[in-house]
Amino acid sequence: MKNIYLDDSIAAVSTPIGSGGISIIRISGRDSVEVADKIFISADGKKLADKKSHTISYGHIVDPKTGETIDEVLISLMLSPRTYTKEDVVEINCHGGMLVTNRVLELVFNNGARAAEPGEFTKRAFLNGRIDLSQAEAVMDIIESKTELSRRAAMDQLGGSLKKKIGALREEILDMTAAIEAAIDYPEHDVEEETRDEMKRRITSLRAELKKLIDSAGTGRIIREGVEAVILGRPNVGKSSLLNYLLMEDRAIVTDIPGTTRDTVEEYMNMGGVPVRIVDTAGIRETGDAVEMIGVDKSRKRAENADIIFMMLDGSESLTPEDREILEFIRGKKALVIINKTDAAKMIEKTELLDYTDEKNIFYVSVKEESGLDELKERFREMFIGGDIDVKESALVTNARHKNMLAKADEALERAFNTAESGMPEDFISMDLQDALAALGEITGESVDGEIIDRIFTRFCLGK
Repeated sequence: MKNIYLDDSIAAVSTPIGSGGISIIRISGRDSVEVADKIFISADGKKLADKKSHTISYGHIVDPKTGETIDEVLISLMLSPRTYTKEDVVEINCHGGMLVTNRVLELVFNNGARAAEPGEFTKRAFLNGRIDLSQAEAVMDIIESKTELSRRAAMDQLGGSLKKKIGALREEILDMTAAIEAAIDYPEHDVEEETRDEMKRRITSLRAELKKLIDSAGTGRIIREGVEAVILGRPNVGKSSLLNYLLMEDRAIVTDIPGTTRDTVEEYMNMGGVPVRIVDTAGIRETGDAVEMIGVDKSRKRAENADIIFMMLDGSESLTPEDREILEFIRGKKALVIINKTDAAKMIEKTELLDYTDEKNIFYVSVKEESGLDELKERFREMFIGGDIDVKESALVTNARHKNMLAKADEALERAFNTAESGMPEDFISMDLQDALAALGEITGESVDGEIIDRIFTRFCLGK
């Protein structure tokens, strides 16, 4: 990890650069109040150093070298430890716009602060003990959340749900380690067999708790990152119309001419609370057109790697050999079969499709008439979320790094159980428990490598 001098002061713009009502320049560190006092003239004539914490002062930013007034501002004063970083924090609320914001920021740098690195304010909150590493990562998840559900999950993690769960697991492992040490230090009590049986029982209970967290990662990943859904079918069955309906805009060209879509068309959307990257693909058919052939090949590749396939059929016509080829392709995959154009006719029966998928995954719709699509959306949500989720019911793992560390902890506990059962010396059990403890500590930051910490915070934007 890079050297972080927590006794210096850092500054950055915490609002998007550009035209706007205000820009906020955040300063944090031991000298932040002194830095601000060098360039701020309060309307009441008082220095910020003489004001109470968590107050707002009106005045002007003035260049101390030239006496030029740069902007009319409000300054928020927040003194340690009741701040985001647990350091003294000053926030300058100036007018929006690149020119005035950069002039104020330049004065801040020229009078004692340095430029903050990406995520350094949150990094200081972590290093100063206000939050653990899982909560720091939740800050970025809140900023990047794409749905209300992902925001709630991130807020719950920021509130400490995962921290508390991991803390309880670590306490149990520490208690077990202490029990083993006691058995080793006092062998005259002859409690080894009792200790081993108790260890195995407690390890089994711990692994059950870990399994719940690991199993939640599938749902957590979808809530955090979303799913990729590919619309697949032969030409002119209504794929682009479905895309436009779901996006509520004319994103894809819709015509009666087969093969209009030659390449994939991708957009992000919110579908029943699930963030979705939806991909419209070229119609799959035999073609002599070289460009269309490339599009068909890309369609197949995207469908192979998709989280779910929306396979569309023209319900006004009987199944064609091309339809059956695509149905064979989706066999065994996570897919919803959509029989479109049922406003015109109903030439396809669900029974014809049961060899390829379950009846609950087959839907009659008319994209033109906007009928049958609510049921489709609800089934999609059920497949990925499993009904309504209250993210506060229990800790939800939304981060791949956390899942990996939980798996490592579980592997270490499995080794500890096998060691206890094999009759090996108890200090070997203790070594396995220490490995589990270290893996869990990497989630909260208690035993994480410095390079990993740096990598995590470089994902953050400047000013956060």
